[in-house]
Amino acid sequence: MNHNAEKLEVRKLTEGDVAAFHSLVNMFNMVFEEAEPAVSSDTNLLRLLSNDHFVAIAAFDENEVVGGLTAYELPMYSSEHSELFLYDLAVIPEYQRMGIGRSLIHALKDHCISKRIDVFFVLAHAEDEHAIEFYHSTGGRSEKVINFLYEAAVTNT
Repeated sequence: MNHNAEKLEVRKLTEGDVAAFHSLVNMFNMVFEEAEPAVSSDTNLLRLLSNDHFVAIAAFDENEVVGGLTAYELPMYSSEHSELFLYDLAVIPEYQRMGIGRSLIHALKDHCISKRIDVFFVLAHAEDEHAIEFYHSTGGRSEKVINFLYEAAVTNT
């Protein structure tokens, strides 16, 4: 399949892009090979897109989402400036190695500059060599940290 990277559009999703956000979530599920795909209601997706501290950026080939990222702004108590946590970034396999991931990182940097955010960070599993290589190639510096996960029981009553 031949794709023209020059015709791709990368843009931040807004409140009017709930359908595109659904496509982005479905693309994440496919690329990350989720056993139980994450599905969210239009109401929740709209709530996120309406939140100034949430960012969704998608890459489109015509009207099809072929890549994207989500991130969360973290207001800091130690600074007047926030930091940004890049939560998910993925590109459909047949669109990889075309510069789309790099374009998504660049768009996120532009967003950070516009919001006066000095730094953003992303977590990568140590065994995910492709992700680590990608983040290094786009200017990311790695740090050795240990991530601890806690599960909190949530009940829907």
